Amino acid sequence: MAARVLVTRPEPGATRTAARLAERGFVPVRLPLTETVALPVELQSPPGDIDAVAVTSANALRHAPAGLIEALKEKKCFAVGERTAEQARALGFAAVETGDGDADALAGLVTRRVRHGARLVYLCGRVRMRGFEARLAEAGIAVHPLETYDTRTIGYERDQLAPAVGAEPIDVVLLYSAKAAGRFLELSWPPEAVRMLAAAEFLCLSQRVAERLADVSAIRIRIAAEPSEAALLRLLGPPAV
Repeated sequence: MAARVLVTRPEPGATRTAARLAERGFVPVRLPLTETVALPVELQSPPGDIDAVAVTSANALRHAPAGLIEALKEKKCFAVGERTAEQARALGFAAVETGDGDADALAGLVTRRVRHGARLVYLCGRVRMRGFEARLAEAGIAVHPLETYDTRTIGYERDQLAPAVGAEPIDVVLLYSAKAAGRFLELSWPPEAVRMLAAAEFLCLSQRVAERLADVSAIRIRIAAEPSEAALLRLLGPPAV
């Protein structure tokens, strides 16, 4: 029987992931635990004063106002990974450099490519780690974060959860963020849903995500080799036949 995989990432990513899983022979079950919402934002400096743009999430581009993108698209854009780079190009950024999939690697790329004293606009979410900004500041790059979106947990009533999980066991839970992992544990799961999740394995995008699963046995947790969806889905292996 094909493994049932619970997809917890926000939309529209949850739908894309579900399609990938179905193509590989898995049975996806969508239960987004967080959602991204746009924030009002505007560029405080004239575009001429900006040397480059950095983006650590495609969501930051997706939620950015059209006027902001128009003002910045002639600048070199440093994207955290290929999906974010594709989004940047689709919005009109012509000069895009792509990192290796995580913020630390992107910081290394930026510090190698951008001069000391440069001014960089960082399109980002309100919920984020500050290490990227700190590394660039240490390298003498003036970072101007523009928060284009926020990540919020989704509320589910107790009686919604059992139908969402379904009447067959969940084999795998995919967790993409520490916020989603924490939300998973906070939910008031009814007994029938708990039974369906009792033997599930938790696949986490990073160590930070896994650390939020304090109440889950370590033998049920695995961590992607790198913080990318491709690496996360590789942990699934081939589907059962």
